[in-house]
Amino acid sequence: MSHDPKSTNRPGTAFGVDIGGSGIKGAPVSLDDGEFSADRVRIPTPQPSTPDAVAKTVAEVVDSFDLDKDVPIGVTFPAVILHGVAQSAANVDKSWIGTNVEKAVQQATGRKVLAVNDADAAGYAEVLYGAARGVDGVVLVVTLGTGIGSALIVDGHLVPNTELGHLEIDGHDAESRAAESARDRDDLSWEAWAERLQRYFTVVENLFWPDLIVVGGGVSKHHEKFLPLLDLRTKIVPAELRNAAGIIGAAALAADFRG
Repeated sequence: MSHDPKSTNRPGTAFGVDIGGSGIKGAPVSLDDGEFSADRVRIPTPQPSTPDAVAKTVAEVVDSFDLDKDVPIGVTFPAVILHGVAQSAANVDKSWIGTNVEKAVQQATGRKVLAVNDADAAGYAEVLYGAARGVDGVVLVVTLGTGIGSALIVDGHLVPNTELGHLEIDGHDAESRAAESARDRDDLSWEAWAERLQRYFTVVENLFWPDLIVVGGGVSKHHEKFLPLLDLRTKIVPAELRNAAGIIGAAALAADFRG
């Protein structure tokens, strides 16, 4: 697959790539407002999704745009990322575990790269440009999907790899009961699912005392069906950036790290 390179060499731009199990998406991001400065490009994730194959596809996405060599590149990855190295692998080939994501993508693209957990990237974007913009203190962003992703941002600083979907609550891994996939699996009404979410968010707010909770994931577009059913001390709101959040957050983190 080939694309016409799009010229995006303007100051204040970083490039974000969102690596997922089905697609690898990328776009240049204006750091002034968090908006894409050119249309996003998406290429299906190669199968098997080995490090070499995925890194080459990321390079194809990056090369779709006419980027200066010094434009910061950030990539999201569905794993715990410690110092660039994947410690787990969700929805991608298990050979990623122990692989330095940053080095793999850097070798394929010829560019310096920052790798970040996908939920962390999305959460950071919501704080900079989305539902938590301008909120001081502790912000917790929770994505409800196949599992539960989390991002904790304190006074604008990301605390990475919180993995709060794996809290043990009432003897269960939290996401096995409260993720959106659990609602589908157990054929729960919105009210029944909200009871599980109530239990989950009560535990989380008692651990972290956040100033704001932001709920993302695809189900957040139906927020009016379940968020009003929750009785929490903390203000809880739907995410605003939806599918763009990962790309935006990865770009912003790469720019901040470079800076």
